[in-house]
Amino acid sequence: GSGIGGAINSDFGRGTLTGGALGLLLGKNKKARKLASYGGLAALGMMVYNTYGEYQRQQAGSAPPAALPAPQTVDRLPAAQASAHSAAILQALVAAAKADGHIDARERELIEGEYARQGLPAEVQQWLHAELEKPLDPAEVARAASTPEMAAEMYLASLLVADEQSFMERAYLDELARQLKLEPALQQRLQNQLVTAGA
Repeated sequence: GSGIGGAINSDFGRGTLTGGALGLLLGKNKKARKLASYGGLAALGMMVYNTYGEYQRQQAGSAPPAALPAPQTVDRLPAAQASAHSAAILQALVAAAKADGHIDARERELIEGEYARQGLPAEVQQWLHAELEKPLDPAEVARAASTPEMAAEMYLASLLVADEQSFMERAYLDELARQLKLEPALQQRLQNQLVTAGA
């Protein structure tokens, strides 16, 4: 609910989750560290805002840009809605980090020890523990997306974390995009966005 989302959002805001704790979870991957250096969720939201806006304009064809609603991304929403986006994005990040099958019990202990050391709220630690323990299921991850913007944010976050050279991770990304019901044109734009951003 909004409680866990709010706690996650405040920790994202403080940089805790995009700093050491998330860095440890995603430490095998330089792209994930870039998420923190970009400015975390706000930057991710801005990237999706721009990409989704371009996609909308392309789909609308001759419609005047003013007639299109502005994308409702995590960087532009009131706290309650931003919290839901934050929780969904973090869920996607954890799942993508698991997609190569390399997070074993010892790594989970290290990650959870780091969460505790950084003083994350107990409810966030419990939530992350549950996410780490779950079997990987792109359909379940995708259920967290209640808007097309959320779907785009979750997919872009997953792209940041997953290694597209890995067959397992590429297969996971493809299935996640399918479960998120991303239009191929939008999926391609999000992929291009990362290339443009130099991630």
